[in-house]
Amino acid sequence: MENQKLEIVDLRSALEFLKSVPGQLIETNEAADPNAEISGVYRYIGAGGTVMRPTRIGPAMIFNNVKGHEDARVLIGLLASRERVGLMLGEKPDRLGFLLNEAVKNPIQPVVSKEKPKCQEVVHYADEPGFDIRKLVPAPTNTEEDAGPYITLGMCYASDPENGDSDITIHRLCLQSKDEMSMFFTPGARHLGVFREKAEKLGKPLPISISIGVDPAIEIAACFEPPTTPIGFNELSIAGAIRNKAVELTECLTIDEKAIGNAEYVIEGELIPNVRVREDQNTNTGKAMPEFPGYTGPACAEIPLIKVKAVTHRINPIMQTCIGPSEEHVSMAGIPTEASILQMVEKAMPGRLLNVYAHSSGGGKYMAILQFKKSQPSDEGRQRQAALLAFSAFSELKHVIIVDEDVNPFDSNDVMWALNTRYQGDVDTIFIPGVRCHPLDPSQTPEFSSSIRDKGISCKTIFDCTVPYDLKDRFQRAKFKDVDPARFAPELFETH
Repeated sequence: MENQKLEIVDLRSALEFLKSVPGQLIETNEAADPNAEISGVYRYIGAGGTVMRPTRIGPAMIFNNVKGHEDARVLIGLLASRERVGLMLGEKPDRLGFLLNEAVKNPIQPVVSKEKPKCQEVVHYADEPGFDIRKLVPAPTNTEEDAGPYITLGMCYASDPENGDSDITIHRLCLQSKDEMSMFFTPGARHLGVFREKAEKLGKPLPISISIGVDPAIEIAACFEPPTTPIGFNELSIAGAIRNKAVELTECLTIDEKAIGNAEYVIEGELIPNVRVREDQNTNTGKAMPEFPGYTGPACAEIPLIKVKAVTHRINPIMQTCIGPSEEHVSMAGIPTEASILQMVEKAMPGRLLNVYAHSSGGGKYMAILQFKKSQPSDEGRQRQAALLAFSAFSELKHVIIVDEDVNPFDSNDVMWALNTRYQGDVDTIFIPGVRCHPLDPSQTPEFSSSIRDKGISCKTIFDCTVPYDLKDRFQRAKFKDVDPARFAPELFETH
């Protein structure tokens, strides 16, 4: 399937496309409370990921009747299926990393449109009487313990106050009052954090737009990280390459910044210098929201604040949200991770790394399965070099499992088979202790292990489940006859 044939340009065209594919999108008119109920329902429908069982991979879901928000709908789970992401990006699910890798190498920069944007069909200014972002934006909570309503899929767009470079990333944003939101920054991990720090040193607010409900290609592209996309690299150019068409931006109405022109919602605001708030100041739960490792993250005692200037949206807007530990995070974080690893290893040793899967159990960040082919005696040992390069390509990676070319990296049972029959723990496990990883892993603390000097430091580990090259003949899988099963069970197999 080719991207051009999909004609997906925004969220609504993506939903129209999914309606034509059985089993990928459902709707409900049942009244749903955005406070924990929407996520509570979708946990069973299609969350997957690291969500506590029972859960499953299922369709995306639209809630048409959201309590307290008569004119809005809420969409959840759009990206919570690798198959669905493949459909919307026009690529086979196991080739998505390659698609993004090519997009990074052939970027198409965004453009500013002069036409009236769809995202500004309705405008609400913060200085108008009765303005309240909590009533305008149906941001759900994932659980009843959350610090407050969260925007989980807001495309945050800001620019370097020194040189004007722009970037887009996704952050957790908690609605704190009628015109204030808190914004969480992973220390040292996001370009917008650098922009904010520069503005704060200058004593200036940083203009920022938050676009919600956009083309899913933008949501995937926004999750690339250094070194694949160094500071100054605008990830919107990756989305442009995926669609072979530049993303159209529009000028904001109240701040000197741009936003995505066909977004469902845009929030315009400023990050206020030297102002911090307690993330759970309205609930006092001590918790923020469920994060990708499957645990609810602690609320930050001091977190940067956005002062909202305006909310604009389309007529009858669609609020897009996700469950923090769901398969949606795996898709958004994991597929760019795969592309980054493919790019770095291919540069160093062409043709040997066949595929990569950023595994669901690691939320798309903590674990990668590398499918590596040894073609000659001198390739022995290079598989472990590829694992080291994977850690360099994505610093938050914790575990790498390496398998041979006859093992499907996307099939966990197949990977576990390799672990059981091609791996010896005392010789095939490589420990790299004391390396910075990710602060949301609760095992990465001095309390968990005295060997850990600071929160977020971990022992990165390689599990080499490949057969030594000189023993490959002894590890041939049973060879079954190659037949066309559709002849015998046409109802189970597609014919081509």
